Amino acid sequence: MRTRVNVNTATQAELELLPGIGPALAQRIIEHRRLRGAFRRVEDLDAVKGIGPKMLERLRPLVSVK
Repeated sequence: MRTRVNVNTATQAELELLPGIGPALAQRIIEHRRLRGAFRRVEDLDAVKGIGPKMLERLRPLVSVK
């Protein structure tokens, strides 16, 4: 079984391993959690610029918030 990436603790390098997440988007995820605190639900990633409904569905089985 593959381990999910915790978006609340992942480094930029770990986030970049996810499909569709490059350096700029990984940095936006990190900046979002730094400014607004931990993501409470995977769906909260939708608030990050560059993550829309399609990408969220692609990431859902690969990420966690706990």
